[in-house]
Amino acid sequence: MDNNLNITYITIDAYVELDKYRFVYFVILFTAYILIICSNSTIVCLIVIHKNLHEPMYIFIAALLLNSVLFTTVIYPKVLIDVLSEKQIISYSACLFQFHITYSLAGSEFLLLTAMSYDRYVSICKPLQYPTIMRKRNICILLVVAWILPAGQLAVSIPPNANIKLCNFNFKGIICNSTFSKLQCESSGVIIIYALVCFINLLILPVLFILFTYIRIFIITYRSGREVRRKAAQTCLPHLIVLINFSCLGSFDALLVQMETNFPKIERLIMSIQVMLYHPLFNPIIYGLKMKEIYKHLRKLFCPGKTV
Repeated sequence: MDNNLNITYITIDAYVELDKYRFVYFVILFTAYILIICSNSTIVCLIVIHKNLHEPMYIFIAALLLNSVLFTTVIYPKVLIDVLSEKQIISYSACLFQFHITYSLAGSEFLLLTAMSYDRYVSICKPLQYPTIMRKRNICILLVVAWILPAGQLAVSIPPNANIKLCNFNFKGIICNSTFSKLQCESSGVIIIYALVCFINLLILPVLFILFTYIRIFIITYRSGREVRRKAAQTCLPHLIVLINFSCLGSFDALLVQMETNFPKIERLIMSIQVMLYHPLFNPIIYGLKMKEIYKHLRKLFCPGKTV
């Protein structure tokens, strides 16, 4: 619908009757939001403060956790407002903006995981060249590319989507994902092809590169001694777990998009919340518990009287 300012508003139709449980949902989501911000920020601060963590591997971990904080900050405030509101609406322009930011950060997540796998590949397979290859300048380039490339590629699709006529004003998700295309009267072939190109560039190619690097790491470590295999597993396993978790949640989100409109609202709502809840909390837990040096500093921070 259009108001006097010609702003198109969309009704968010994913929420069920929340009168009884509105406060419960709000408390759960607000608690999760605070936990995500605090847990991710704590590890990022530890990496910044302690000089022994100023290594490429930990810098990429800090970037990955910062990415989770940015993702959460884009998503949660709007969701919390919607939970407390009697009527949930969003302007189409704000929906496009949220779509662009969330998918840009998702693309950055895969590229950061790609950079981390490359760091581990060089460290284990080319140890003598590691100081030369993983210099500060190269690390900065990888970080800039990981954040700028997805945002730049996805920004190209914003003007065409903004000018497409809408025939539906009821949005069935709780955040603006690719479902918003169902609001449009007709799909543009050019936009669909470009979306496929972005999907290949930001997901398929990074995942293939990650698989290649870890296969190479596996081959090298398999031929080496037990100590080499242990150290490789200690640093590579958390990255693989995070990659698998994020890939599964991304696939889960894609399946939600394709589900029929008659899918029960309460179940759709719960599953949608799971997609935005697990991963930002999962990352700091994995890296905090599985990365030995980070775990040591966490122990010193929260249990100062105990020896590590």
